[in-house]
Amino acid sequence: MASPITSTTGMGSGLNIGSIVEALVNSDTAAKQAQITRQTTNNKAYISGVGALKSALAAYQASMKKLNDSAAPSFNAYAASSANENVLKATASNTAVPGTYEVNVSQLATGSKVASRLFATADGGAATPIPKGDLAIEQNGKTYTVSIGDGATLQSVRDSINDALAVNGISANIINESGGARLVLGSTTTGAGSDIKVIGGATGISIDGTKPMATNGSGYISALAQDAKLTIDGLAVTSKSNTVENAISGITLDLVAVSSGAATTKVTVGANNDGLKASVQQFVDAYNTMVKAVNALTATSTDANGNTVLGSLTGDATTRSLLADIRSELATIGSGDRLTSLSQLGINTQKDGTLEFNGTKFTAAMNDKKLGNEVQELFTGTNGVFERMNKAIEPYIKTDGVLTSRANNLNALQKRLDQQQEDLDRRVELLTASLTKKYIAMDTVVGKLKAQANSITSIFEAITAQQRNS
Repeated sequence: MASPITSTTGMGSGLNIGSIVEALVNSDTAAKQAQITRQTTNNKAYISGVGALKSALAAYQASMKKLNDSAAPSFNAYAASSANENVLKATASNTAVPGTYEVNVSQLATGSKVASRLFATADGGAATPIPKGDLAIEQNGKTYTVSIGDGATLQSVRDSINDALAVNGISANIINESGGARLVLGSTTTGAGSDIKVIGGATGISIDGTKPMATNGSGYISALAQDAKLTIDGLAVTSKSNTVENAISGITLDLVAVSSGAATTKVTVGANNDGLKASVQQFVDAYNTMVKAVNALTATSTDANGNTVLGSLTGDATTRSLLADIRSELATIGSGDRLTSLSQLGINTQKDGTLEFNGTKFTAAMNDKKLGNEVQELFTGTNGVFERMNKAIEPYIKTDGVLTSRANNLNALQKRLDQQQEDLDRRVELLTASLTKKYIAMDTVVGKLKAQANSITSIFEAITAQQRNS
């Protein structure tokens, strides 16, 4: 906006030129200024509201994504516990069966660790020159090729292997021992038969990981890669990995250490009612947080002076449509056999649009109706609550969605309003300068006329005085 007009008093006329000019300028621009101010205030409120709405929806989606994490699934009907987590840990899926199991771990799965021949040099071996060629590294029937260029050293060979094969779980390093250095390769892949072999050709680096390392030769360092071995209720089980899945239906065992002799660790599987309740409560809380945020944006309230205060999106059709789309998904019937609606779990909509979670009704659904193993399907299954909610939200929040388009239009309007304000400010400045110049000119004329009047008055007074004295 233009700077305020300075109040100045005319020397000739005695008029407050600044006040007069300001009044004239305001009478010419006040209506337009009021319009721009009103539109700018409203538009900025809409911009802020749309941003807050997008943030609320994004937070709600993030909460649903966390509850739907496949690596740590929520809504499991069963929970597993281990009596000794120093030996093994247990987790249950939604397909588990209640029961107890005695587990003894006799052997952990290990990966392959092999070493090259000894490179004996005065500098310790890391800078040993390596001829140009290709390394063919074999594991589990797969062959990976690493090209070694001119001027290579044992250290650069190590770096080339790590750059090329880290994604495959194969890594290399250099171990300096008495008399020289060896290139050592290891793998995160475990299980019998996963031993590493290296065919180096011209490079001179060849390792048969199925044979023990000789004094200065290559081979496996301490032992071949091996499977995990355990018994479950006395029944023998082997596993390529220390993560043993479905040896017990619906249970994953993470092996940590070998059992002490014949000692067993009890694994207990039971209903996960408390975990289910906590997951459902998290969903209800996330939904309510989103709804309360939207309600605040669309609310109408009264301030201390009794004036009506509108939310930044009060009366906004887009927001009303969004809420209607989301709320309709709460009442949609799911595809489960017996559990098909949120109300069966004690989840109901309140007058303000938030959800109420009735713990007593939920407990009855778990204990009396035995609906626990269908809760996961209701929320995370195909066409479940989360999938439907995300489909309802996505048209609004996606990159080229409704809210993004709305924000772009509002930002474009704000640019136009800013330009209108700049144009009006220039008009105020030009009109102020023009009127001020005219009034100063008028003041100068008035000042001259006053001076002439004073001069004439002085002449007549002098003539009168002379006549009196004659």
